[in-house]
Amino acid sequence: MRYAHEVGKVRAAERALMARLPDGALMQRAAAGLASVCARLLPAVYGARVVLLIGGGDNGGDALYAGARLARRGARVRAVQAGSKIHPGGLADLRAAGGRLLDAGAEAAIAGADLIIDGLTGIGGTGGLREPHARYAALASESAGLVVACDVPSGVDASTGRVEGAAVHADVTVTFGTHKPGLLVDPGAAHCGVVELVDIGLGPDLPDPDVVAARPADIAPPEPRPESDKYRRGVVGILAGGDQFTGAAVLSTGGALRGGAGMVRFASVARPVELVRQRWPEVVTTVVEPGRHDTGILERIGRVQAWVAGPGLGTGDAAESLLEAVLTTELPVLVDADGLTVLARRRDLLRRAAPTVLTPHAGELSRLVAARREDIEAARLDNVRRAAAELSATVLLKGSTTLVAEQDRPVRVNPTGTPRLAAAGTGDVLSGLIGALLAGGMPALDAAAAGAYLHGLAARLAAAPAPGPEAPISAQDVVEALPAAFRTVSSQG
Repeated sequence: MRYAHEVGKVRAAERALMARLPDGALMQRAAAGLASVCARLLPAVYGARVVLLIGGGDNGGDALYAGARLARRGARVRAVQAGSKIHPGGLADLRAAGGRLLDAGAEAAIAGADLIIDGLTGIGGTGGLREPHARYAALASESAGLVVACDVPSGVDASTGRVEGAAVHADVTVTFGTHKPGLLVDPGAAHCGVVELVDIGLGPDLPDPDVVAARPADIAPPEPRPESDKYRRGVVGILAGGDQFTGAAVLSTGGALRGGAGMVRFASVARPVELVRQRWPEVVTTVVEPGRHDTGILERIGRVQAWVAGPGLGTGDAAESLLEAVLTTELPVLVDADGLTVLARRRDLLRRAAPTVLTPHAGELSRLVAARREDIEAARLDNVRRAAAELSATVLLKGSTTLVAEQDRPVRVNPTGTPRLAAAGTGDVLSGLIGALLAGGMPALDAAAAGAYLHGLAARLAAAPAPGPEAPISAQDVVEALPAAFRTVSSQG
């Protein structure tokens, strides 16, 4: 796992470590790591044109000391002071190494730089950048040179990923001690480029993380054992599709089958049932009479270990009746799409002891928690935590960065997402996939996080099965690529 800690926890760990170290030692560790990454990025350090964008905080000091190290290796290092203060020790070291502080010509130096180190603000920066910081951030982002952010790109809130106004767009972000949530969560993550972690010795002083991001070896879906049969592997029941949205039925059942379910039981009105039978003959199907309130429908469908309800189901009384039936069971239930619309008016159905997984996008979540969609997008981390607590559920917030939250647990950030998943039906595939993992016995948080990881990985494999540019994909392509995604994580586990 990659672990991320919010700013307050990082500051506390830094203070504890600095109390045991000689004065300035921690900054020198950070500067050495920053300079090492920058040296690797340059074709040659000697003669390279390096510009330092320097604010008044510790990150400005880190950048100055790193610049001094590069200057001693022959780089032509120039510093641009953005604020009224500058780290005196770092500036003295830079000058002693042959670098200098520019009195004029900052714009030309930035435009002509081979590498720019962003030390304008630190991890404590919040709100939009003020001038001249905003102007320098824009110049750096538009420059042809490589941009390396020190700890976090200036203008990105390190704890949340919020970006209010101008912010540096880095090619590489060198972060110290631990990842920060804003490096993993959009919109901040989109400003970071490649993130390099430099160990400065904070580990023993850091508490539990606030956010975690999985690596391939961390994904451990249920594996069939020699004694396994279709029931032990997990039976998932799916209530999805209707006369209007038949594709949701085919795609959600496909996600469950390719997601490792031992058996899939599917129920809907006649037309989607027929399409599922044609596409997936191994699925056990039940026809639900249109508009009929069938109190015995779950018994007719048969025994399952988990339910998926909502994709394409409709939002009328019949859909509400089906959703109420599954949510009154003691089994794990995943609710998506139309099911979330029903829950927005029937939040009382969420008062249950069994695990509940909700998979909204920002618009659906806005209806569930009575918030504006744009506010949710701007503060995804805060809002997914709030939703998990308010709804007493595991909440998977879809989007450019998919987040999975449970109350009082670190938020899971999915690192495999891709814009190729912005296609109709891919969410239905995800629902079936997570349903299969729930039926296989995975806890709700693990199932949702693993499902998001495998779903994103499958999309990437479908879009680029061989080296080369990615191709457009459909939801069905994601279904067909799921076995390859499972093989990939299995080989690295």
